[in-house]
Order: sequence, then structure tokens, then C-alpha cells
Amino acid sequence: MTSSRTLWPVAIFSALLGGTIAVVLSAALGLGGSDTTTTVVRQAPLANPVSDGDDAAGLTARDIYKRDAPGVVFIRADVAQPSSSPFGFPQQQQGVATGSGFVIDENGLILTNAHVVDGASKVTVQFANDKTADATLLGKDRSTDLALLKVSPRGLDLTPLQLGSAKAVQVGDPVVAIGNPFGLSRTLTTGVVSALQREIPGLNGFSINGVIQTDAAINPGNSGGPLIDSGGRVIGINSQIETGGNGARGNVGIGFAVPIDTAKRLLPELKKGSVETGYLGITSRTVDDALEGLNLPVDEGVLVISVQPGSPAAKAGIRGGDIPAQVNGESVNLGGDIVTKVDGKAITSSEQISSMIGAMKKGDEVKVELVRDGKKKTVTVTLGQRPQSAVTPQPQPGQP
Repeated sequence: MTSSRTLWPVAIFSALLGGTIAVVLSAALGLGGSDTTTTVVRQAPLANPVSDGDDAAGLTARDIYKRDAPGVVFIRADVAQPSSSPFGFPQQQQGVATGSGFVIDENGLILTNAHVVDGASKVTVQFANDKTADATLLGKDRSTDLALLKVSPRGLDLTPLQLGSAKAVQVGDPVVAIGNPFGLSRTLTTGVVSALQREIPGLNGFSINGVIQTDAAINPGNSGGPLIDSGGRVIGINSQIETGGNGARGNVGIGFAVPIDTAKRLLPELKKGSVETGYLGITSRTVDDALEGLNLPVDEGVLVISVQPGSPAAKAGIRGGDIPAQVNGESVNLGGDIVTKVDGKAITSSEQISSMIGAMKKGDEVKVELVRDGKKKTVTVTLGQRPQSAVTPQPQPGQP
């Protein structure tokens, strides 16, 4: 059984002394005789660019690093971690968490992961020229694990990275990641897009949809750094890694990046300090072959397992299940409504309804078509704002 984990930033606590890691690189020189012919081969381009933009030839990894690395920053956040005193009393231990981020405009805006700066009392940003600046947290969204910082641009000579799009990305496209794994500043790794449309949990337990999977090596400390296409454009924000379930903290060849399109969509709200992502308030399960023996009245749709008390769904009268059952070893409550359409669009999976609601805003009205006791019913739901902390009970995968 594999497990996925957030790329929690590298933490150095006050009880530990920071050491210096020296990495020594050596190269063997081959000496040829007088008849030896030396051929210089230029590094091949990765490929043609894959995101929206011009049709310029693909850049080499070296080209991308030279162009984009100055825009990648090292983030240090003063955080407090809960711990226990020698007598068992709860207390706060002060520490420093580190991660990555990247400049997106000349006014000093910097994108990163929310978990890099979550709970921070102070955030400091270090640039490629070793200059540092205090950063202000403009806004964060724990649901999508995104945060927006602001530094004063005066005297910093900022290098904004070009934001692309993940919409045209395909499996096999080459990518590079630049970040600060284990505190090693501005490290470049290369790989490909391994899969698309993955789903990972946000900090509040809600699902982040449309995630890019890559085999470019990313590790703790890469959090918030850019995933870049062969045209040098950012297509994702590196966020989580697969650990293989063995307790390891390092890369096992599977990493996940939040698509840059999600960040671009939320930027106006992040600048204002509050993201009002739509919230329905149900946990659900896709109607699939595993439920075939239950003789449900529909072949496709989403079974409502539970409804959060006081949520928009509850106010609209949507009902969850009340019959405990086991389906392929999974505990579910049966007997709830089955959602078949949202605003006239057929619903075939929990991921789909989660993605649709997540793309809407607080206050939006949606018509939800459902089947209850074998009869069709339509209700109008006024969406709320998705909670920034986990709701109770804990959300299941696919909760919109």
C-alpha cells in the first residue's frame, strides 16, 4: 500500500544546531594523445514547448536554469510547533521551516505552497544574489495549498518567471523542477510528465483536482517551487511526493504539482487575502460496478454518503445515507440521494462534482438534480465558502 505525503518544508528547531553540508563534486579528465580529435557537442533541447505561447524551439535544461533560476527564491518561515514539556504539559516549540517559491511579477509578488508558510509569524525570502527581504503574506488557500507573498521590490532586481498553462500538457512532455531540497538552494532536476488529472488532498482535507504527476526529483524543501516546461514556462507548483509507504522522506520517483492554471484563477482573490471557493458540503461516492448489487435506480451518478450539518447542501434539503454498509471493505452509509446532474451537466464521478463546485464561488446558485427513493428531484443550492480547516467528520476523497 503506497502513501502520499505533502512536501513539508525542511524544519530546523531551536533544540538542534544547524550544520554545514559540504557537497564535493569531482570529475575525471581524459587526456588524449597528439592524434586525438576533440568534438564539442551542445546539449540537446528538451523538446518543443508544451504550454500555450509562441512556437519557439525548446530550451535545454541549462538554458532554462540560466533564465529561470534567478526567479526562484528560498523561503524561511518562523513557525511554532506543538510539543510537550518534560512534565507532559503542551507547549510551543519555535523553529524555522524552509521551502521554495518563485517571483511572478516585478512588483514583488511570489507564489509558493500554503504549507510552506502555514502558521508562520515571520517570513523571509532569499534571492539568487543572496539578498534577503521580509515578506508579507497577502493570502493563502489551504484547500489548494497555494499562498501569495509580497516583498518590496526596491533594490532587488527581480526576475519574474513566465506563467504558462497545464491545459496543453501531455504525458511524456519533458519538465524541469527548480527548488531548495533539504536546504540545497536552487537545485535543478529533470524528468517528464508522468500522468495527468491526479488528485491529492489539500491542507483542509478537500481534494485538489487536475494535479500533474512527474518523475522529476522533488523532495522536502522543493515545496512551492516551479515545475517548468521545455519553453521555460511554469506549468505547476511542486507540492507533494509519493513516499512508497516505507516512512522515507525522500523522492521515490513520483511527485505532484498543483497546475499553474489553478493559481492564475485564484490570484485576484489571493491578492485580496481571501479565497471564496464554492462549497456544497457533502461526502460522496461514485456510482460504479462495486455498487451494482445494491440495485440502485441509476447506472451513473454520485451517491451522497453524508451531509455536513448547516452546510449549503443541508439547507437545500439534500440527504445523506443512514444505512451503514460495507462495499469492498469500505464503510459507507447507503440510502442517501444520488446526484445525477449539476446545472444540467451529467455527473459521473465524485471527482467531477468536486471539480465543478471548486471552480465556483461563494454565493453562486446551482441546480442539483438528484434521485431520491427512485424519483427525480431538483433543488437549488446557494454555495457557501469552502472551510480553510478540516470539517467534522473528516472529508473523504471527492468531497466538494
